[in-house]
Amino acid sequence: MLRILGKASSINVRKVLWACAEIEIPFEREDWGSGFRSTHAPEFLTLNPNAMVPVIQDDDFILWESNSIIRYLASRYNNANLYPIEARAKARVDQWIDWQASDLNKSWSYAFMSLVRHSPEHQDSHALATACNDWSRHMEILNRQLDSTGAYVIGSEFSLADIPIGLSVNRWFETPLAHPDFPAVRDYYERLSRRKSYLLYGRNGTP
Repeated sequence: MLRILGKASSINVRKVLWACAEIEIPFEREDWGSGFRSTHAPEFLTLNPNAMVPVIQDDDFILWESNSIIRYLASRYNNANLYPIEARAKARVDQWIDWQASDLNKSWSYAFMSLVRHSPEHQDSHALATACNDWSRHMEILNRQLDSTGAYVIGSEFSLADIPIGLSVNRWFETPLAHPDFPAVRDYYERLSRRKSYLLYGRNGTP
């Protein structure tokens, strides 16, 4: 059985849990990370030298990095509906997964640490205002994309790209800041919320 190491409140662990629910992969999860077993323990570092969750063990195969994990799971279990085989269709999914990791995530990092985690190192008012504006700018990009597809990030059908982006949308709405009116994003949030797996691991009240 697939083994998942990481606490369930982690947004990156939740990507893996949500993917497993969509693909119907049975798994066992172990609590690792802040508040649980330390990721700096020697037995964890042998699995991931970065000391970060999630990590999966699939038989004798070890993998870390959440986006790599969900791609692997979709490919391993032949779920072409989530992650296409055809090169251009797959590249479109990868484009938005990578955008979430490299651009969208960076835009909300400071604001989230300030407003949700209340980190003392993230309380500069100017930096916070800049971060909120940058986050809104990226959400506007997403709003335009969703407005053009009318449904999900890639098109009319749910894909692997909706997992990381759907979790970021949850974080957007659960963070106490002024939210510009992005109707397509709001509709997307409600559309995702009709999925049982999203209610379990996406819109579960844990930003």
